[in-house]
Amino acid sequence: MTIDTDTMISITEANQNFSRVAKLVDEHGTAVILKNNVPRYLVIDFNKAEKEKVATTEDVITISERLLKQNMEANEELAK
Repeated sequence: MTIDTDTMISITEANQNFSRVAKLVDEHGTAVILKNNVPRYLVIDFNKAEKEKVATTEDVITISERLLKQNMEANEELAK
């Protein structure tokens, strides 16, 4: 994940001025809250989160095929 430094805010500032966090999310889609100068929390626009959580049919098929290949021996044994 690439983090835009313009969207970073300290946890202290986020606690004292949450409206700034909301403004960052409105402008950039996300905000990263730092704790001890390390990225710790990600605030994301709800609509963007809904779009991101849905896997495409192609992704599901690819993952399913990979899992079937990895467990082929066990699947064949269970089929007996």
